[in-house]
Amino acid sequence: MPRHIAIIMDGNGRWARKRLMPRVAGHSRGVEAVRAVIRACMERGVGYLTLFAFSSENWRRPADEVSFLMQLFMRSLQKEVDRLHQNGIRFRVVGDLARFDTKLVDMIRNAEALTAANERLTLTVAANYGGRWDIMQAVNRLHARDPQRAGAYTEEDLAAELAMAYAPEPDLFIRTGGEQRISNFLLWQLAYAELHFTDTLWPDFDAAALDLAIASYRKRERRFGRTSEQVQQAALGSGKHA
Repeated sequence: MPRHIAIIMDGNGRWARKRLMPRVAGHSRGVEAVRAVIRACMERGVGYLTLFAFSSENWRRPADEVSFLMQLFMRSLQKEVDRLHQNGIRFRVVGDLARFDTKLVDMIRNAEALTAANERLTLTVAANYGGRWDIMQAVNRLHARDPQRAGAYTEEDLAAELAMAYAPEPDLFIRTGGEQRISNFLLWQLAYAELHFTDTLWPDFDAAALDLAIASYRKRERRFGRTSEQVQQAALGSGKHA
């Protein structure tokens, strides 16, 4: 079972168009899929779930759609944060929040504070997030803290400054909607993730679709640069030790 699953929730607009509905209707329906996937992850023992909700490039969308997405985010927080807390879910948001309304930022920070001690599942929402931004802000923070070591930073130094330094790197990456790219999402963290692409549009993604992705993941051999023989020997060795 993957410890950390990261998802690009794609296809809300196309889901709505297929039903002759406005694009925003797809976003509203997508919130229900979020609830279903959170519940499924808890039931299956997944420890970390990260959802790409709004990229730094999404500001290019029509202004009315962006405004709707911001309002939807606020309404969802108001409605769901107590439920998340009651279910032992830790809530986090990563991304550049400088462009968000101060009311929304306050709601995010309050939700993070309320749920900070929860341990059943860490739910991270990436909002106004980009992988390149994440790496650059990590470099800048690292340099500001320790400028004397410039030129001698290690991967471990940089990783500690990334927006999701509190979480293990994703084991499984899922993208719905048929596209097969990672779109500037968790560029550093996805280096060794198993990738799963599905044509299912996000509003139709449910526990069964999640199980298909997990089943695909579990069939794969995660070698991390080693040979299959080394992986098998290590597994046998750990079994004997147990």
